[in-house]
Amino acid sequence: MAKVEDLRTKTDDQLADQLVELKREQFNLRFQAATSQLERPARIREVRRQIAQIKTLQGERTRAAVQA
Repeated sequence: MAKVEDLRTKTDDQLADQLVELKREQFNLRFQAATSQLERPARIREVRRQIAQIKTLQGERTRAAVQA
């Protein structure tokens, strides 16, 4: 879970930038999968989970800001 801890130390802007990069990578991976050029099929799952972790963290921060 060290990855989640690394994400927690990043700012909101850094998380948003990383989310954009991951979504771009996810699109490219889906395109490669559709054309049967995908080298590491497990990377799709990794990227999807990283996106989910970032979105979860962003949601936690949003809820904390609303409560404060």
